[in-house]
Amino acid sequence: MKRLVARLWRSLRGPVQWRVLWLANAKFMVGVTGIVRDDTGRVLLLRHRMWPEGRQWGLPSGYAVKGEEFGRTVVREVREETGLDVEPGRLVYLKSGFRLRIEVAYEARLTGGDLKLDPFEILEAGWFSPDTLPEEIHASHRRLIRDTGDDPGAGPTRRTG
Repeated sequence: MKRLVARLWRSLRGPVQWRVLWLANAKFMVGVTGIVRDDTGRVLLLRHRMWPEGRQWGLPSGYAVKGEEFGRTVVREVREETGLDVEPGRLVYLKSGFRLRIEVAYEARLTGGDLKLDPFEILEAGWFSPDTLPEEIHASHRRLIRDTGDDPGAGPTRRTG
């Protein structure tokens, strides 16, 4: 039986094989998060309008669009949400996550731009030292910050939109 299935599979070739694979496997959304740090080691956090009460603070995040490199997703999302320019760094987290979602996180370095919040998505932004994070920060984002760097100093600075 296995030989018959293998022979049938090899006879399908190209687009038909891909279509069968696509139909037979799970489809995933790819959520991408950026851990953006300034020159002093502070981390950019955003208070997201659409996130649940009590957990609205978190890192810049969004979904990759078809064909987009995940590092570019970080650049696009930070730019859309804050007006800031960043350069993606190393991949620090990759996991098949919650409900057909793949979670990806990159470190990112601030390179410029002027802070201008997208008022539809973002209520407030701030630069926080890893030891002065808001209580309402998403737990997974707290872990990413803790696990990806150390802090040379400085307290929080916020801007509301």
